[in-house]
Amino acid sequence: MLLLGGILLAIFVVPWPWGIATVIGGGVLDVAESLVLLRWSRRRRAATGSEALVGQRVVVASPTQVRIGGELWRARSDQALVPGDELEVSRVDGLTLEVRQPSRAPR
Repeated sequence: MLLLGGILLAIFVVPWPWGIATVIGGGVLDVAESLVLLRWSRRRRAATGSEALVGQRVVVASPTQVRIGGELWRARSDQALVPGDELEVSRVDGLTLEVRQPSRAPR
C-alpha cells in the first residue's frame, strides 16, 4: 500500500528527481511492514487438536461424559463423575478425556 502511495505521489505531487526517491522509499517501507507483520503473525503456534484440550475446564454432563466447548466427550476419572461438577482435562487418550479436580492457583 505504501508503494502505491509512493507511486501516486511521484506521478502527481513530487517534482521529477524526488519522485524516484519517493517510490523507492514507499517500496522499502512496504517490504519492512510486510516483514514485521509476518514475524508478528508467527509469534505463537496455534493450539489445535487434542493437545489443546489438556488443562481446559470441562463440565460433567453424565457419569461417563463431559462437555467442553459445546461438545460431549467420553470421560474417565479416578473419582465418581457427578453431573454439574467442573473438572480439568489432565490427559487425552484417543477419544476419551481423563479428568481430575482443577489444580488451585497460589494466591
